[in-house]
Amino acid sequence: MKKMCVIGAGSWGSALALSLHKNNHKVFMWTRDNEQVKEINDTRKNSRFLPDVVFPEDLIVSNDLEEVIKDSEIVVLAVPSQAVRSVCKQIKPFLRDEQVLVDVAKGLEKGTGLRLSDVAKEELPNSPYVALSGPSHAEEVSKYMPTTLVAACEEIKYAQEVQDAFMSPYLRVYTNPDIIGVELGGALKNIIAFGAGMCDGLGYGDNTKAALMTRGIAEIGRLGVAMGANVNTFTGLAGIGDLIVTCTSMHSRNRRAGILMGQGKSLQETLDEVQMVVEGITATEVAYKVSRDLNIDMPITEAIYSVLYEGANPNKAVLELMTRSKKHEMEEIVNNGLFK
Repeated sequence: MKKMCVIGAGSWGSALALSLHKNNHKVFMWTRDNEQVKEINDTRKNSRFLPDVVFPEDLIVSNDLEEVIKDSEIVVLAVPSQAVRSVCKQIKPFLRDEQVLVDVAKGLEKGTGLRLSDVAKEELPNSPYVALSGPSHAEEVSKYMPTTLVAACEEIKYAQEVQDAFMSPYLRVYTNPDIIGVELGGALKNIIAFGAGMCDGLGYGDNTKAALMTRGIAEIGRLGVAMGANVNTFTGLAGIGDLIVTCTSMHSRNRRAGILMGQGKSLQETLDEVQMVVEGITATEVAYKVSRDLNIDMPITEAIYSVLYEGANPNKAVLELMTRSKKHEMEEIVNNGLFK
């Protein structure tokens, strides 16, 4: 039996803690919320995030970072993307170099535009880092429904260590050395999912969503390649796989938030109703700025940015997307002179 710990007791952190426990690991979960610690330990329920799940008696929940991290072989960071830097600073005094960090957040750091692996490397330069991503809703993983994930790290041995820790008959984990592509696929699909929800809220149909998702993965790929990713990653689990599940499910808080704004609610009203972190909102701001800096065309991201941060009317934003100048679908091939 190996000790594992999960930093963060939200829905995804809780689901992963349950998965590790199901694999006969000794699991500790940390949250700073004293009431949440008491509730889970007393009732074995996490009512806010996974109300239908009963936690095993020997899954330990604590607000003591040193207790949960000490002797853990894997430390899972299951906190919102904008909290990764501060949490890395908090855990640094208790972390040994050989402990593997597994980050499951999907986002880009606001202000710096950094991927989360770069954020972690700045704060914890000696710690092996693996990004765990893919099409996965906590609500389903916590009920042991068949799910696939991808563990990404440039050093395959660490990705394989994470693969071994999580792999089970209901949770299949692949490895991928392209951590850039895996992180960007996870972060940028939230933008497109928000847009898909907005189209639903506006009353558009399947044709619209199919168009949005298809052209969305194209612009994710453009920015990803410009930032050093392998384009093939975006055809995999962290790319089109995660995009599909996030754009089509009501488990997706990004889609739910988009629906509310498409129905005419303000950004603040939307956040108040969802009551969880909506990663796509911040990701839109960061990706918009990064794409401008790199001179990458991302029209869907720009349209969603105009709605979120410039007060644009969602219907007008869709109309402007549809009436842009004519293009070839394989624009990059045309630009490279490969289209005759």
